[in-house]
Amino acid sequence: MEAEVNGSRGWRPFISDHRKMFVLFVAAAIIAVIGAILVFLWFVGQAQINGLVPSTLGEWTMGFALTFLLNLLFWEVLLIGIPSLIVAVAIWLWWRRLPIEKRMGYGLFGRSSRSRDGGNAFSFLVSIAFLLKVYLDGNWDLPFATWTLDYLVYSWISALAWVLIIFAIPVIIGLVWWISSGRKRKW
Repeated sequence: MEAEVNGSRGWRPFISDHRKMFVLFVAAAIIAVIGAILVFLWFVGQAQINGLVPSTLGEWTMGFALTFLLNLLFWEVLLIGIPSLIVAVAIWLWWRRLPIEKRMGYGLFGRSSRSRDGGNAFSFLVSIAFLLKVYLDGNWDLPFATWTLDYLVYSWISALAWVLIIFAIPVIIGLVWWISSGRKRKW
């Protein structure tokens, strides 16, 4: 038998002990990915046929894009997300039925990483600020074909500046308070 890593046996013994379930897990994941792609392709065709969005990209507006994405999200959650959640709950229930000694013996989830992924909240906030700027400029219902590259670039830059200013003000206030509070740093 291989040397144990960090006191755990790892994935290889888990797969050999539960080969059928592992094959079912992998098959479910593949079906979910293929299903998500098929739902996306179906929705793209239906959105054009039903007139939800224009078929020519130059006629799209920010309103069409947002409506398209929200409807796509709805259908993906309804047709793929909910069934995937049901399968995930079934897998979790199966995992919970295994004896605790066996679960801990695999060591698959015992030790968590200290690294943290901060996500992409900053990009999300810049995107929200960009959408707000387009709306406030009155370009929400103008087709993208009428936008100039300068407008697009300067709108993104101004959205970025808004978000930076919003975060910079509390940082500056905190620094001023810290400096004025009489704390002295040793250099």
